[in-house]
Amino acid sequence: MNFVILLNGPINAGKSTVSKELCRLHPCMAHVEVDDLRGFIDWMPLFESIPLNLKNAAAVGRNFLEYGLDIVISYPLRLDDYKYLVDSLNPYPVYSVTLMPPLSVAQTNRGGRELEPDEVERIAVMYQESPPRFETILIDNSEMTPTETASLILNWICDSAANKK
Repeated sequence: MNFVILLNGPINAGKSTVSKELCRLHPCMAHVEVDDLRGFIDWMPLFESIPLNLKNAAAVGRNFLEYGLDIVISYPLRLDDYKYLVDSLNPYPVYSVTLMPPLSVAQTNRGGRELEPDEVERIAVMYQESPPRFETILIDNSEMTPTETASLILNWICDSAANKK
């Protein structure tokens, strides 16, 4: 059966970069970038758009799963977001991973991305609300390459799946 990776973490934790690397290492995987779905309704205030963006991510994800692909959905998840996605993607197995580099690392310009002042502030708020209050593994990827991080995630999923048998 195909599976889902929910790749969680604050802004600038490396979710998009690691998702791309997961797709490179696991060629039968599609990346559903929730922020890209927001682009369809970028006129709508962010917090108003979140439920619709997640609903669209679940729908796109189900299409990929039904086509026979595994998926990774990347987004900073709250508990309700996590529960919604797990319920919406049932019966597919869901593996939740949270990237959590130290705050001082997340607030730097990493990977060619220039952070806006409001993003730096939102990162601090996300760290105050962490760790996540749902089942997930936490990875401090600050000293890891994207390939090492993605490999660690895929190995954990293989081990978890083997232990469920």
